[in-house]
Amino acid sequence: MDHPIAPSGPLDAASYRERLHASTWFGALTAALQDALIGIAAVRRLGAGEILFQRGDPPDGLYCVVEGTIRIGSTSADGREALLAVLEPVNWFGEIGVFDRQPRTHDARADGNTTLLHMPQAALIALLDSTPALLHAFALLLTHKLRLTFTILEETALLPAPVRVARRLLLMADGYGDLRLGSRRVLHVPQEQLAQLLALSRQTVNQVLKDLQARGMLRLAYGEIELLDFAGLQALANAPARG
Repeated sequence: MDHPIAPSGPLDAASYRERLHASTWFGALTAALQDALIGIAAVRRLGAGEILFQRGDPPDGLYCVVEGTIRIGSTSADGREALLAVLEPVNWFGEIGVFDRQPRTHDARADGNTTLLHMPQAALIALLDSTPALLHAFALLLTHKLRLTFTILEETALLPAPVRVARRLLLMADGYGDLRLGSRRVLHVPQEQLAQLLALSRQTVNQVLKDLQARGMLRLAYGEIELLDFAGLQALANAPARG
């Protein structure tokens, strides 16, 4: 059986330190805490479509996407997929299992060649046990994601499709609230994936995106969306819900 071609690049986790500073969470840590995390991290590479972990797998630590994309979701017995997040650099994930020691709640798969930093479970737990300040930092990471979850649930229940699309595009551009060096302009997300993320039909998402393109807010290309008018998208995202 052929194996996917893994991406190439630096083998040392420390070589990604500058890139990690794009993360608001990592950038807020002291230099000592940053050194401690990088010191236990290993570089892990996945080829396109390769599985990192699946629902029910034992927890194996914390990950950070530094190149490529990770899809977080689950697949039902009849093959239907629920896509929850598309993680691009620099996003951290996997922290729930570090704390509750329970099996993985969802699947994680590389969507294209992807490079991760991996902080293994045992080494990370030992570091947390010896470094109370890091426990506080991880509490902030967890509460940030909890806020996002509540916000997304509310939007799904209350907001019309165009507003939801605009909000999710801006959220992804901002690294789900964790990019501190400016928003990314190009999102590597096919329309089908965006529809899954928003629990909308592909036809609805396609119609909304084409309208936004006609209004000059974005440009559609194969497998990606380029954001052109952040102010216009923000105005749409802030439009009051009509009940």
